[in-house]
Amino acid sequence: QVQLAESGGGLVQAGGSLRLSCAASRRIFSFSVMGWYRQAPGKQRELVASITSGGTANYADFVKGRFTISRDTAAKNTVYLQMNSLKPDDTAVYYCKATSPSLDYWGQGTQVTVSS
Repeated sequence: QVQLAESGGGLVQAGGSLRLSCAASRRIFSFSVMGWYRQAPGKQRELVASITSGGTANYADFVKGRFTISRDTAAKNTVYLQMNSLKPDDTAVYYCKATSPSLDYWGQGTQVTVSS
């Protein structure tokens, strides 16, 4: 069983920044894809950003140029989401997801609230 633990969420004013972390119970390079998703109240969960085991990053259009996904290359068990120029529309619970050939794993989520 794999555990994913998100951290770094909080309350920030519009235009501010946050860095989210997702710590996995095993090396993230064992997963084909690591991703960040978000779910706002009354809305479906949506992909924010992902990174493959080979290092290819992919971003949703609504975060391009503002968010950056990266990996801890030292400990090799953490994925980050640097969020800059935050907007009130970015308010949501942010989830980490690990994709393996057999199963997907989700974290419990971390709340991000952006005030106007």
